[in-house]
Amino acid sequence: MNNIILIGFMGVGKGSVAREVIKNSNYIAIDTDDLIESMENKKIKKIFEDEGEVYFRKLEKDVSLWLEKSVKNTLISTGGGFYKVKNLKEIGTIVLLDSPFDSIIKRIKEHPNATKKLKKRPLLSDLKKAKELYKQRRPEYLELADIVVNVDGKSALECTKEILKKVKKHV
Repeated sequence: MNNIILIGFMGVGKGSVAREVIKNSNYIAIDTDDLIESMENKKIKKIFEDEGEVYFRKLEKDVSLWLEKSVKNTLISTGGGFYKVKNLKEIGTIVLLDSPFDSIIKRIKEHPNATKKLKKRPLLSDLKKAKELYKQRRPEYLELADIVVNVDGKSALECTKEILKKVKKHV
């Protein structure tokens, strides 16, 4: 199968690292949130508003089953909660992009499109709740990951080189 699955908290840089991986390897990349938006023909924020989180998590499950059955040799960038799908280990090698919460928020706020990036992440609208969610999810991420890459203070290219080196050893 040879898939690489990027997991980590929202805003940690999964999309940026995914773009760098495809520039520096033979992988193609897909994003689970993009797949869901295409399936529903609406943005994640709108899905949450209209249908709620339970419905969104069902869509993630549907995508995970499709990935397991149909996708090979691909870098899969996931939404922050996608790690909870039951078949994640069957889809590929799980790589956690790890960073402290405050660094993630700082990274988002310093981005040229900060307002847009925050707006598209409905679970970041309340930073106190988001930090609690981070505290809950981080141990779960760490337990699930085959490989952990600390992204704090590193460029997407540095993270990519580390991922490709570690994945090669892991497979």
